[in-house]
Amino acid sequence: MPGQPAKSLVVESISDQLYRILRDRITSGAYAPGSRFDPQAVATEFGVSRTPVREALARLEHDQLIETRPRSGTFVARPGVTDVHEVCQLRKGIEWLATGIAATAMPLGRIAELRAEVVEALEHAEKGDYEPFFASDTRLHTEIVAATGNERLIRVRSSTEPFVQWLRILGATGPHRIAGSTHRHLEILDAMARRDVAAAQTAAAVHLDEVEEWTVADMESHAITT
Repeated sequence: MPGQPAKSLVVESISDQLYRILRDRITSGAYAPGSRFDPQAVATEFGVSRTPVREALARLEHDQLIETRPRSGTFVARPGVTDVHEVCQLRKGIEWLATGIAATAMPLGRIAELRAEVVEALEHAEKGDYEPFFASDTRLHTEIVAATGNERLIRVRSSTEPFVQWLRILGATGPHRIAGSTHRHLEILDAMARRDVAAAQTAAAVHLDEVEEWTVADMESHAITT
């Protein structure tokens, strides 16, 4: 309107773009765990100075996706059992709380839609198509946390997602794991549909304990190769 200052447009910075691209390359497996990271090569590839590259790498190191070794250089991290424990424990704390809130806040219609997606994803997985399960799994956990309306909680939970996606790429998720996760997903959603906060939170806690146990077992058996 006339007389009012124009709203400024927020444009993603170069370092933000580099961070997102490099993060996706790591978590998609394009950069293998343990591989050397060459900051100058990144700067040359994207035609930028070293400053935004350093800023992007600082964020990746904060996310524990890369590591800098004195007098050796920068390398893609190798996720280990400790990482699994820490990420799963963080998720459990956040999602136990979030599930309790979502059990009363999420509309029943959306709960029913998520449940239908879970069932459909299992049907695809039983035929060897795992992508619908991964999409359903991500959407379910994301929407439960989003239902809290707590922006700080949402940001902290989203920080764990790259690591979760990374492990999926590094190791195959077998039908037995998907069946177990689906069982827990349905328990969570059915409790939410009943507005049973305690049952929903218990199912969420058990689910994340099992995910931690299964992931560690897969890592130790080299089903997840790092």
